[in-house]
Amino acid sequence: MSVPINMMAVIVAAIAGIGLGSLWYGPLFGKQWMKIMGISKGKMDAAMKQKMMMSYFLTFIASIIMIYVLAHSMIFAAVYTNSSGASAAFMSAFWNWLGFIVPVTLGAVLWDGKPWKLFAINGGYWLAQLLLASMILSYWM
Repeated sequence: MSVPINMMAVIVAAIAGIGLGSLWYGPLFGKQWMKIMGISKGKMDAAMKQKMMMSYFLTFIASIIMIYVLAHSMIFAAVYTNSSGASAAFMSAFWNWLGFIVPVTLGAVLWDGKPWKLFAINGGYWLAQLLLASMILSYWM
């Protein structure tokens, strides 16, 4: 049995996620994130110029994979809960975030000695990205 996934919606959601990331780690929380990570603006600018295109390309590919899996999760949630649209979208996004993203990003605080503020910035971004992607997918499914 094949699960019907709208690949155009997946690609649009991945592009939207990169846009969200540019805002999130730029004007919204960029200075706080760089301070926590110990990165100067000059060092960040140099790193971005050196490998920016490859970083965006790999981020885009990783986003497509994540959103493709999220789309499957949304379909299964819709079938299992007999719901659809925004309800199934938010449910899938939240539970995937809580079950997969939170445990992984929590490791930076627990094992790498990073502050909780970094967890909040990174975890908040992933929740926002999953919610945005799930909404795009729910309207195009």
